[in-house]
Amino acid sequence: MKDKIISKASDLFLKLGFKSVTMDDIAGEMCISKKTIYKFFCNKEVLIEESTAAVHYEVHEIISNIVTKKYNAIEENFEIRKMFKEIFKSADTSPIYQLKKHYPEIYEKVIAREINECNTVFKQNIENGISQGLYRKGISVDTYVRFYYNLVFSIKEQTRSENEGQQLELEILEYHTRAIATTAGIAELEKQLMNIKQ
Repeated sequence: MKDKIISKASDLFLKLGFKSVTMDDIAGEMCISKKTIYKFFCNKEVLIEESTAAVHYEVHEIISNIVTKKYNAIEENFEIRKMFKEIFKSADTSPIYQLKKHYPEIYEKVIAREINECNTVFKQNIENGISQGLYRKGISVDTYVRFYYNLVFSIKEQTRSENEGQQLELEILEYHTRAIATTAGIAELEKQLMNIKQ
């Protein structure tokens, strides 16, 4: 039952917002009593914490699956972006923006988790891209990981609209790729951008 509550709460939080969804809303959606929820979660903040942890785990499982498919480095980034767009397609306001505004302590925990995971994924992507001839040799991998990470998360936490955030993320991805790409990398980037427009 606990996992079902986390799953339903996660859906509602992402769709309607962390602030606006109440324990009553979750109980109503699940046709259970609020008392049942409180058996597992002493308050809404604990439920939000566990829900964000579950979403984090799910997202990084999907990213791991994308990585195992052995796309080239640029294609991989576009596949990951597509996955995020799919997961957050029903959200009106950015979940990260909402967390930072209404639940800053939980937001700090989420960001600490993300820094760890994302840095590993970004670093591996750049190293793969260099070995594939899509990114330039001799660049400071750690510096570009930090640049990309800071750009992505500063947009996420400051942009209220999820749609606007996703558009800006695409522009950041293009900016990041152009900054480190070889001629072959630029050609692959243009191909991926063309696929999105079709």
